[in-house]
Amino acid sequence: MFKGFKEFIMRGNVMDLAVAVVIGAAFTAVINSVVTGIINPLIGAVFNAKNLDSVLILEIPTVSGGHAKILFGAFIAALIQFLIVAAVVYFAVVLPVNHLLKLAAERRKAGVVEEEDTPPNELDLLAEIRDLLAQDRASSGGRHQEPGTPLQ
Repeated sequence: MFKGFKEFIMRGNVMDLAVAVVIGAAFTAVINSVVTGIINPLIGAVFNAKNLDSVLILEIPTVSGGHAKILFGAFIAALIQFLIVAAVVYFAVVLPVNHLLKLAAERRKAGVVEEEDTPPNELDLLAEIRDLLAQDRASSGGRHQEPGTPLQ
Protein backbone atom coordinates (compact mmCIF):
# COMPACT_ATOMS: atom_id res chain seq x y z
CA MET A 1 0.00 0.00 0.00
CA PHE A 2 2.75 2.46 0.94
CA LYS A 3 4.87 1.41 -2.04
CA GLY A 4 2.11 2.45 -4.45
CA PHE A 5 1.64 5.74 -2.62
CA LYS A 6 5.38 6.41 -2.74
CA GLU A 7 5.46 5.70 -6.49
CA PHE A 8 2.51 8.05 -7.01
CA ILE A 9 4.13 10.86 -5.02
CA MET A 10 7.52 10.48 -6.67
CA ARG A 11 6.22 10.68 -10.22
CA GLY A 12 7.75 13.55 -12.11
CA ASN A 13 4.48 15.22 -13.03
CA VAL A 14 3.24 15.24 -9.42
CA MET A 15 6.42 16.95 -8.28
CA ASP A 16 6.19 19.43 -11.16
CA LEU A 17 2.61 20.19 -10.22
CA ALA A 18 3.58 20.81 -6.59
CA VAL A 19 6.33 23.21 -7.66
CA ALA A 20 3.90 24.96 -10.02
CA VAL A 21 1.36 25.48 -7.22
CA VAL A 22 3.99 26.97 -4.89
CA ILE A 23 5.39 29.24 -7.60
CA GLY A 24 1.84 30.20 -8.61
CA ALA A 25 1.01 31.23 -5.04
CA ALA A 26 4.15 33.37 -4.83
CA PHE A 27 3.41 34.84 -8.25
CA THR A 28 -0.14 35.68 -7.16
CA ALA A 29 1.22 37.61 -4.19
CA VAL A 30 3.44 39.67 -6.51
CA ILE A 31 0.57 40.42 -8.90
CA ASN A 32 -1.75 41.34 -6.02
CA SER A 33 0.92 43.74 -4.76
CA VAL A 34 1.25 45.38 -8.18
CA VAL A 35 -2.50 45.75 -8.58
CA THR A 36 -3.25 47.03 -5.07
CA GLY A 37 -0.10 49.14 -4.72
CA ILE A 38 0.25 50.67 -8.18
CA ILE A 39 -2.68 50.13 -10.52
CA ASN A 40 -5.58 50.63 -8.09
CA PRO A 41 -4.19 53.96 -6.79
CA LEU A 42 -3.59 55.20 -10.35
CA ILE A 43 -7.12 54.38 -11.44
CA GLY A 44 -8.47 55.60 -8.09
CA ALA A 45 -6.76 58.94 -8.75
CA VAL A 46 -8.78 59.27 -11.94
CA PHE A 47 -11.99 58.77 -9.92
CA ASN A 48 -10.68 60.81 -6.95
CA ALA A 49 -10.75 57.78 -4.60
CA LYS A 50 -8.24 55.78 -2.58
CA ASN A 51 -8.65 52.63 -4.72
CA LEU A 52 -11.09 50.98 -7.09
CA ASP A 53 -12.91 49.21 -4.29
CA SER A 54 -14.37 52.52 -3.18
CA VAL A 55 -15.49 53.83 -6.59
CA LEU A 56 -18.38 52.97 -8.86
CA ILE A 57 -20.56 51.72 -6.00
CA LEU A 58 -24.25 51.38 -6.75
CA GLU A 59 -26.53 51.29 -3.71
CA ILE A 60 -29.93 49.74 -4.14
CA PRO A 61 -32.70 49.66 -1.53
CA THR A 62 -33.54 46.31 0.03
CA VAL A 63 -36.89 44.96 1.16
CA SER A 64 -35.91 45.40 4.81
CA GLY A 65 -35.27 49.12 4.33
CA GLY A 66 -31.49 48.95 4.15
CA HIS A 67 -29.20 49.27 1.18
CA ALA A 68 -27.25 46.65 -0.79
CA LYS A 69 -24.06 47.70 -2.50
CA ILE A 70 -22.97 46.59 -5.94
CA LEU A 71 -19.20 47.12 -6.15
CA PHE A 72 -18.41 47.70 -9.80
CA GLY A 73 -14.99 49.13 -8.88
CA ALA A 74 -13.98 45.95 -7.06
CA PHE A 75 -15.06 43.93 -10.09
CA ILE A 76 -13.00 46.14 -12.40
CA ALA A 77 -9.98 45.75 -10.06
CA ALA A 78 -10.33 41.95 -10.16
CA LEU A 79 -10.69 42.02 -13.94
CA ILE A 80 -7.55 44.15 -14.29
CA GLN A 81 -5.69 41.77 -11.98
CA PHE A 82 -6.79 38.79 -14.08
CA LEU A 83 -5.66 40.46 -17.30
CA ILE A 84 -2.26 41.27 -15.80
CA VAL A 85 -1.77 37.67 -14.63
CA ALA A 86 -2.85 36.33 -18.01
CA ALA A 87 -0.51 38.72 -19.86
CA VAL A 88 2.47 37.86 -17.66
CA VAL A 89 1.86 34.11 -17.95
CA TYR A 90 1.48 34.39 -21.72
CA PHE A 91 4.52 36.58 -22.34
CA ALA A 92 6.80 35.08 -19.66
CA VAL A 93 5.88 31.39 -19.99
CA VAL A 94 3.78 30.44 -23.01
CA LEU A 95 5.61 32.42 -25.72
CA PRO A 96 9.13 31.34 -24.66
CA VAL A 97 8.12 27.68 -24.32
CA ASN A 98 6.39 27.70 -27.71
CA HIS A 99 9.46 29.34 -29.24
CA LEU A 100 11.76 26.70 -27.74
CA LEU A 101 9.49 23.88 -28.92
CA LYS A 102 9.45 25.36 -32.42
CA LEU A 103 13.26 25.62 -32.46
CA ALA A 104 13.60 22.02 -31.27
CA ALA A 105 11.20 20.81 -33.98
CA GLU A 106 13.15 22.71 -36.66
CA ARG A 107 16.44 21.26 -35.41
CA ARG A 108 14.97 17.77 -35.40
CA LYS A 109 13.64 18.26 -38.91
CA ALA A 110 17.04 19.48 -40.11
CA GLY A 111 18.69 16.40 -38.57
CA VAL A 112 20.68 18.34 -35.99
CA VAL A 113 19.08 16.59 -33.04
CA GLU A 114 18.77 12.83 -33.16
CA GLU A 115 15.54 11.26 -32.07
CA GLU A 116 15.60 9.25 -28.87
CA ASP A 117 16.27 5.57 -29.39
CA THR A 118 13.07 3.64 -28.98
CA PRO A 119 13.28 0.06 -27.77
CA PRO A 120 12.59 -2.51 -30.47
CA ASN A 121 9.14 -4.00 -30.56
CA GLU A 122 8.36 -7.71 -30.62
CA LEU A 123 8.32 -7.95 -34.40
CA ASP A 124 11.76 -6.35 -34.64
CA LEU A 125 13.15 -8.79 -32.10
CA LEU A 126 11.59 -11.79 -33.84
CA ALA A 127 12.99 -10.64 -37.19
CA GLU A 128 16.44 -10.29 -35.63
CA ILE A 129 16.22 -13.80 -34.15
CA ARG A 130 15.14 -15.17 -37.56
CA ASP A 131 18.06 -13.45 -39.27
CA LEU A 132 20.53 -14.78 -36.68
CA LEU A 133 19.17 -18.31 -37.12
CA ALA A 134 19.47 -18.00 -40.89
CA GLN A 135 23.08 -16.82 -40.53
CA ASP A 136 23.82 -19.73 -38.19
CA ARG A 137 22.38 -22.21 -40.68
CA ALA A 138 24.35 -20.66 -43.52
CA SER A 139 27.59 -20.76 -41.54
CA SER A 140 27.05 -24.39 -40.56
CA GLY A 141 27.04 -25.37 -44.21
CA GLY A 142 23.34 -26.01 -44.38
CA ARG A 143 23.54 -29.00 -42.05
CA HIS A 144 20.25 -29.75 -40.45
CA GLN A 145 20.21 -30.10 -36.70
CA GLU A 146 17.57 -32.06 -34.86
CA PRO A 147 15.53 -30.13 -32.31
CA GLY A 148 16.73 -30.65 -28.76
CA THR A 149 20.32 -31.49 -29.71
CA PRO A 150 23.04 -29.11 -28.51
CA LEU A 151 24.50 -26.66 -30.97
CA GLN A 152 28.03 -27.39 -32.14
